[in-house]
Amino acid sequence: MSKNTINILGVEVDSITFRDALDKAEQLVKSQGTSMIFTPNPEIIMCAKDDAEMRNILNSADLCTADGIGVVYASKILKKPVPERVAGFDLVCALLERMAKSGDGVFLFGAKPGVAEAAKAKMEEKYPGINIAGCNDGYFKPEDEPQIVEKINSSGAKLLLVCLGAPKQEKWIAKYREKLNVNLCMGVGGTLDVFAGTAKRAPKIFIKLNLEWAYRFLKNPSRIGRFAALPKFVIEVVKFRKKKAKSDK
Repeated sequence: MSKNTINILGVEVDSITFRDALDKAEQLVKSQGTSMIFTPNPEIIMCAKDDAEMRNILNSADLCTADGIGVVYASKILKKPVPERVAGFDLVCALLERMAKSGDGVFLFGAKPGVAEAAKAKMEEKYPGINIAGCNDGYFKPEDEPQIVEKINSSGAKLLLVCLGAPKQEKWIAKYREKLNVNLCMGVGGTLDVFAGTAKRAPKIFIKLNLEWAYRFLKNPSRIGRFAALPKFVIEVVKFRKKKAKSDK
């Protein structure tokens, strides 16, 4: 599997199909060491643009996929289009389906108290045989973190899903990567909320038409400030392309 990436505002995003990303994730679950997968959307890339620590963390990932149609469009603007969108939630679902057959353990970390446990119940219902080795909510103090790491390690899980929201989840994974005994950490935002039913994904037709962002806006217009960042992202990508074209001359 080739390692092709495209630089989007300083973040190296893997140019990879969903199938290859899934195969890579499954391979990392079975590999020694602690690997990292992140799925940046335009908002996360804009954050990394102005945050060197976050940018370095994303660029040190074993896999960094285009989560968000805005990232796919950005790759086209930069004349190096990625094959398709690889959303974090979809990648997790497909990976859990495979892990239900292998029996490898999964640890759920993040969201409000009770959400991870509710997500666990839904996962066990949807993926018979899945081994959810442990849960921990995302409400903790810095002094609680060593205990959380120990809880994750003692669970025997091979996959850790960290759902603290960006950039907190990426920075937490990077901070404790060397102390974690899991094989793969994934920063996947609101995944646990969706599984638990406290948040809803867009209907399939919206996802198929790459209009998931529009559905989220219609459901929650108060997010207008976050959606306003999308045009700014496009403007920054165009400026980045022009700057790169000049430097390449």
